[in-house]
Amino acid sequence: MATWDDILTERDEEVFAKSGYGKRAGFGQRPAVLVIDMNYNFVGDRPEPILKSIERFRNSCGEEGWEGVYRIRELLEAARKKHLPTFYTTAHERGTPVAFGRWHGKNSRGAEDMRDAWVKGNEIVAEIAPQDGDIVVRKQKPSAFFGTPLISMLNELHADTVLVAGCTTSGCVRASVIDAFSYNFRVAVVEECVFDRGQASHKINLFDMNAKYADVVSLRETLEYVRSLPETLFAPGL
Repeated sequence: MATWDDILTERDEEVFAKSGYGKRAGFGQRPAVLVIDMNYNFVGDRPEPILKSIERFRNSCGEEGWEGVYRIRELLEAARKKHLPTFYTTAHERGTPVAFGRWHGKNSRGAEDMRDAWVKGNEIVAEIAPQDGDIVVRKQKPSAFFGTPLISMLNELHADTVLVAGCTTSGCVRASVIDAFSYNFRVAVVEECVFDRGQASHKINLFDMNAKYADVVSLRETLEYVRSLPETLFAPGL
């Protein structure tokens, strides 16, 4: 049973099955890992219920975010043993109203993002912090690709697959997945490694991405795939 089965109508199930959506695309041969917005602003500074966490971090996903941290750590441990290129995204260090753009038009607490606490909150959580050789991509909009050099770096690596982790499923994950798909990458969303503040949003966006833009895959399957890769895959010059 897929995580989204309990929110689909019988009609939806029939329509998507009959129209052929949801075919498995499969992994490619040269994957890169993309860890989206795993900073304190999105998980809080400690595991606690979301309604408590958002009192101080308005974007926090609470305990579900921290469960994602621990699962992403498993993915990164396996990926680093195979020397897979790893990219992180987070927001810019210092924002201005112009740089923030239209974000504040949709949130009544948006002014909080102008404080020093917001800037510090953009640090990637220590449990999965970037290591030597990892690349941090600073972005201003939902997609990891919009206005960033990410596509050029993936092309330089001859990557053909993006393994996606992070948050939120309905926001920056989805936007990045659609752009990766648009650039003709194979895209795998690691289910246990993504999360959202909205439970319904999480489920329906996983369903929709799996139907059209990506494979939603389990952490177990992803780890098996990563462990099957040669250790020299991204050796210099290859």
